[in-house]
This record gives sequence, structure tokens and C-alpha cells, in this order.
Amino acid sequence: MLIIDSKDCENIDKALKKYKKKFEKAKTLLQLRERQSYTKPSVQRRGQVLKAIYKQQVATGKFEK
Repeated sequence: MLIIDSKDCENIDKALKKYKKKFEKAKTLLQLRERQSYTKPSVQRRGQVLKAIYKQQVATGKFEK
């Protein structure tokens, strides 16, 4: 649960902005999206391997961003 400390004289827009930043940093939305569907561990691992291969190709100069 996110708690935002706001002063009495603080504008509601500023408090909302603080809430949005905390919400993004907590990565709550990303966790909810991941939990919507089940992905097999083998599929997750394959995605990680492909991502690592891509990063390595970019680092060596075979690929351009």
C-alpha cells in the first residue's frame, strides 16, 4: 500500500504527482500485468537468452540500436 504524506497547505496536484511517482517506482502495474497470464519457465528463460544475445550483438557492433 502506498502512503503519501502531504501537508495541509500542499496542493492536491502535487500530492497526486507524488503518488504517481511512487506508484511507478513500486512497479505495481508491471506485477499485475505479469500475473494476468502464466508463462512457462522455459519460455521465460528463452526470452532472457534472446535478450542477452541481442545485447551482446549491440555491444560488439553487429547491430545498431
